[in-house]
Amino acid sequence: MATESEEGFVVRDRRGGSAPDRPASTSPAASEAQPHQHTHAPSSDSPQGSGIPVSFSSFVISLGSSSMMLMGEQLDPQQPPMPPNLPQAKDIIDLLSVLEQKTAGNLTTEEQAVLRDMLYALRMKYVSLTAKS
Repeated sequence: MATESEEGFVVRDRRGGSAPDRPASTSPAASEAQPHQHTHAPSSDSPQGSGIPVSFSSFVISLGSSSMMLMGEQLDPQQPPMPPNLPQAKDIIDLLSVLEQKTAGNLTTEEQAVLRDMLYALRMKYVSLTAKS
């Protein structure tokens, strides 16, 4: 309930269904669509369409894979190789470095090893590519 001091905007949900301030929709399209609506929110622990659980290690591996691809590494032989983009690859390496600093002392030994090893591999690849230029 809004008080006199809380003036602002009002949000109205215009999706199918009924609300206290409007009658239920009686159109055939709306009544056919309602049985297909989700009744629960997806769990934040499991990503949709992926069998890999979301964890700190999988996040680091995902960022590392993106950086490798930006450095011209072909991770999937069925996909065409991406042209190298070293500035973006370096941005991801820097982001992982910040994560390493900010999470110091708060990671499990496995998470720490994944982050350390990923940063080492990315830095070595980046240095070898920039040394060739």
